[in-house]
Amino acid sequence: MSALRPAAFLDRDGTLMEDTGYIGDPGRVRLLDGVPEALIALERAGFTRIVVTNQSGVARGMFGEPDVVNVHRELSAQLAAHGATVDAFYYCVHLTDCTCRKPATGMAARAIAEWAIDLAASVMFGDREPDMGLAKNLGIPGILVNGLPHYAGPPPLYHARTLAEGVRFFLERVACAKP
Repeated sequence: MSALRPAAFLDRDGTLMEDTGYIGDPGRVRLLDGVPEALIALERAGFTRIVVTNQSGVARGMFGEPDVVNVHRELSAQLAAHGATVDAFYYCVHLTDCTCRKPATGMAARAIAEWAIDLAASVMFGDREPDMGLAKNLGIPGILVNGLPHYAGPPPLYHARTLAEGVRFFLERVACAKP
């Protein structure tokens, strides 16, 4: 078994790419400013980059799972054009009452098992209450990025304007302080 590595769990819509509602069309993928640089910084710091995203548009009949996969392929292609990558995508297609939909820990638990994740050294980046709820439920720091003006969820460790700012804060002030 390989050594455990810390993970950066990342929400998708509103964190990595523009959130324009239920996105099942790869043509709607637009990277947010600074995202490739933030992912590269996390990679250089030794973090496995795991996307965890609720995709209830599938349960609502708006698009299918193949569409979710195609959106992830397009997101990966756009990141690769800038020299950035994510290691894995995990998504929940349910609307309610399941163990994988954030803030439940099911997607993260799968990633932890499949990627040999050091949870104690990990972090969650996201833009909404379910993301910070996941961080709380996992017992890891949550960095709120691009957050909604009326945020009322679990308190994040830090509220950043962008993913790049949040990653800088985490790497400079939190990750470097851990033994």
